[in-house]
Amino acid sequence: MKQGEKQATIRDPGNILCVLYVGLVMVLTAAAVLYDARTASGSEGAEEMVPEEVRQGELLFAGAGQGTYTAAPHLSQDVEIYVSGLVVRSNVRQRFVNDTDQWQEAIYVFPLPDEAAVDQLTMHIGERVIVGDIKEKREARRTYEQAKRDGKKSSLLSQERPNIFTVAVANIGPGEEVEVEIAYQDVVRLDGDVFSLRFPMVVGTRYIPGCPLPEERETGTGLSFTGTGWSQETDQVEDASRITPPVNSGTQKLNPVRLMVELAAGFPVAEIESLYHGVSVREVREKVHEIRFTGEVAADRDFVLEWTAEKQQTPHAALFSESRDKENYLLLMLTPPEAALHGEVPPRELVFILDTSGSMAGSSIVQAQKALVLAISRLHKQDRFNVIEFNSKARRLFPAAVAADSEHRKRAIGFVESLTANGGTEIAPALQLALDGRTDHDRIRQIVFLTDGCVGNEAQLLAQIHAGLGSSRLFTVGIGSAPNSYFMNRAAAMGRGSFTYIAKVDEVQEKMEKLFVKLEYPAVTDIRITDGDGSGAAVHPDPLPDLYQGEVLSVALRVPENIKSVQVSGRKAGGLWQERVGLTTAAVRPGIATLWARRRIRSLMDTLNGGADKEDVRQKVLEIALPHHLVSRYTSLVAVEQQVSRPEREKLQQSALKSNLPKGWQKNKIFGGTARTATPAAMHILLGLFLLLLSFLLSGRAKGQG
Repeated sequence: MKQGEKQATIRDPGNILCVLYVGLVMVLTAAAVLYDARTASGSEGAEEMVPEEVRQGELLFAGAGQGTYTAAPHLSQDVEIYVSGLVVRSNVRQRFVNDTDQWQEAIYVFPLPDEAAVDQLTMHIGERVIVGDIKEKREARRTYEQAKRDGKKSSLLSQERPNIFTVAVANIGPGEEVEVEIAYQDVVRLDGDVFSLRFPMVVGTRYIPGCPLPEERETGTGLSFTGTGWSQETDQVEDASRITPPVNSGTQKLNPVRLMVELAAGFPVAEIESLYHGVSVREVREKVHEIRFTGEVAADRDFVLEWTAEKQQTPHAALFSESRDKENYLLLMLTPPEAALHGEVPPRELVFILDTSGSMAGSSIVQAQKALVLAISRLHKQDRFNVIEFNSKARRLFPAAVAADSEHRKRAIGFVESLTANGGTEIAPALQLALDGRTDHDRIRQIVFLTDGCVGNEAQLLAQIHAGLGSSRLFTVGIGSAPNSYFMNRAAAMGRGSFTYIAKVDEVQEKMEKLFVKLEYPAVTDIRITDGDGSGAAVHPDPLPDLYQGEVLSVALRVPENIKSVQVSGRKAGGLWQERVGLTTAAVRPGIATLWARRRIRSLMDTLNGGADKEDVRQKVLEIALPHHLVSRYTSLVAVEQQVSRPEREKLQQSALKSNLPKGWQKNKIFGGTARTATPAAMHILLGLFLLLLSFLLSGRAKGQG
């Protein structure tokens, strides 16, 4: 464009008005987001009160008047986890108590394990029990909304992410109590000789990138449902309001949890340890232990239980089965072949990515720095490496990977130790710097990603990994008390690496040592499982990830009843690995078919990262989820009581129950200050103000030159 044309364009009153309008919209929208983030309001129209009038322990939401609040139902949870060998069955009972004088609808956003196969919803009202039905998601919501309008008690359980769920309970009367029980199937994790299970108890505050969208908009599957979270939907996170529960701003912890684990390991146990919570342990029957929290515990960090077998005791075969409709569903634990953990480590290129966003402030950044310093110190002289640090922006320490000599390692360690946590969590630019898409590397290329993973645009990031990985391997290290395990696990699986979880500084040495073994010694790659006639079995995850030393890969498969064995093959250093596994010795366990279905759904959802047709995937998921009674992205559980509870003249108030900030997180680094909000709202305000100023300057210039 020529100079004269450009000047004519900026003097155009229509363009000046456009700049003015865009700036004003950005300021107003971002200000609203910041206001929501600070108030975390989840209730409208309820009776307001001042703090002096509140009973001790009341859960409050900001009211319309300054310094006033509205009351909401209380929540407490009872968790029962039953471990039988490597199979887990869990019941989570959520108790909603309405101490207000208003009829309430309670909305609660909560986490479950990302592998959880949720297949049961039961609503308890006094002695009455209502069992939930599985329905296509839109139909389930219509059923719930109609029951809510009719004044009937109802409950709706929906999946927002594989590890984030929402339960809505309508028409809880003044002084009433309603219990919602959720049941799910899961498996124990085995790493080396350590068995473990993890129960998440808080949804970490998500970073929501992108530009705000209109509150009501047409989507590919119909009108979207707006949630009760503090964030508005954006063009990168179209369900942001459903994964950002209001955050408790008080000092008193909310949502107390009572937890019991019945551990029937199937072998004599040498040691049982709760890593982050005080528990009592007692043997209730031979080889059966009961583990309980010592009192109520605040829902502000993940619960992790570990146990080991007594020496010289061999656990039962890690193969379980369930027969259904003339097919066998199996859960197989694959262990890698023995390998000598010595000798020359092959030359590698390592790229370390470190998250320094606001959610990493406090103990998390200390853990991450210590872990990364340890990793850099461990590099071999023939290795090459680089360090990428990111928050609102991403930057490389070196322009390209450098030799891991003493000078470069010293410089990198100094760089890492000087970093502080602040700003947003813009993961995409960091991945862009790390992923080169190449398949012709002259050495093993490994990416180690240290983060809490607390973002809302997981799908976008997983698609980016799928497109740019090439022949690299991606290893994730989850940092802090409540990392986003779904994103971390899926990123590692897609990256053909592994996931390591570090919640305390004193765990860094031990857990990073285990990771170093996986990084330094070749994995079993190209793993395939075939049935008796050599054809591929229905195996999930699909494709199977690489298998590393000290690791156990949990595989769910479905084969015809007449198949008596399967063959496992793969490639390792030195050639082909092959092993035949007999199926006749499998221990029968109910729920294995449910686990297979859950993993089949996950594999189908993963195809979206490669550009699969959304409607085709949706139909295939429905074909699996509905007959297996599973909650998924496209299915929900809904329970409706037939009798009417709320009189037609009584209004219904909605309350979004608040979530605790994960233990160790610093709220001022996430919500406090315009530069540290959990969304890009502050940046939008600054840009909007700039555009407003620019429009006035252009307007004045146009008048002066007119």
